[in-house]
Amino acid sequence: MKGLIAAGGRGTRLRPITTNRNKHTIPLVNKTMIEHAVEKLAQAGIREIGITINEGDTELSQILGDGSRYGVDITYIEQTGGALGVAHVIHNARQFLGEEDFVFYLGDNIILGDINEFIQVFYQDKLNALLALSIVKDPERFGVPRIESGRIVEVIEKPDNPPSQYAVAGIYIYDKNILSIVEELQPSSRGEYEISDAHTALINKGFEVGYAEITGWWKDTGKPQDLLEGNQLLLSQLKESSIQGQIEHTVTVEGIVVLEQGAFVKGNSFIRGPVIIGKDSIIEDSYIGPYTSIGVNCNIKGAEIEHSLLMNDNTIHSSKRIVDSILGNSVRITNKEHTFPTGHKLVIGDNSQVEL
Repeated sequence: MKGLIAAGGRGTRLRPITTNRNKHTIPLVNKTMIEHAVEKLAQAGIREIGITINEGDTELSQILGDGSRYGVDITYIEQTGGALGVAHVIHNARQFLGEEDFVFYLGDNIILGDINEFIQVFYQDKLNALLALSIVKDPERFGVPRIESGRIVEVIEKPDNPPSQYAVAGIYIYDKNILSIVEELQPSSRGEYEISDAHTALINKGFEVGYAEITGWWKDTGKPQDLLEGNQLLLSQLKESSIQGQIEHTVTVEGIVVLEQGAFVKGNSFIRGPVIIGKDSIIEDSYIGPYTSIGVNCNIKGAEIEHSLLMNDNTIHSSKRIVDSILGNSVRITNKEHTFPTGHKLVIGDNSQVEL
């Protein structure tokens, strides 16, 4: 069985974080989303993985290389013609897939637990396709199955009146028959080749389309709040502290804390986990509260930060409490009293949200 990861697109709902980066490079618990996806497939015993990327994109290959450090062999597949829908990703990867069964994984999905149970159901029930389903509060954002007598009879993309509370999560398992189906698809009114239409076509042609419910936790990280929730859930899975950096005796530490190599926590600081602090970051006289990830080479002094995601090279020298926040690379936040004239000085990208 092969693996196929969709990692193209523009991530417009996550701007300005994604203005200059592929959204799959956003770190959750200091590991990029694409790495989480590759590791999930590797844990299931899949060794050949194709990753679809935007034309000319080199970000992901710089992070993952050839896949050898994850125990897999990675092939990068440029998504020619641009992002034309999820089903188009499969069509574009048909040469890599050949006639093998494969797991199709949307790279911005985060799932707790492994996917082996889905693979087992696929083979035990002799299916042509298996869809992972999850109960959500807003199914109108997703493909939604209509289920009758325990069988999926139709899948509707982003319905105004969802026929169930299930969303088709971004994990699918197929045999080769999906290739001929996507070959015949026509674009939807949105101008995209919808994977929901492909599933309905499989059903209508008499192929066996089954499902398995995700009993743990699943998140499609399409919006900023989803990133924070995904980061929180992954931090909650930490089993024990790991202190590779340095902590002064004046610092108070509670809960599970991961302190990476070269990181230094000093002064009158208070760290309450679960928290991860990246390599070479310095925390001084600050409170770092639960569900916070701090990236590499950050300098934080006199600050209070909780339930937030900070990427790399950030400087936070401000007494203002920071909560529920996402900071990209090289962000600088200081007290307004540091320069004159006083006042809030802001440089804000598109689709930003600021509370002062």
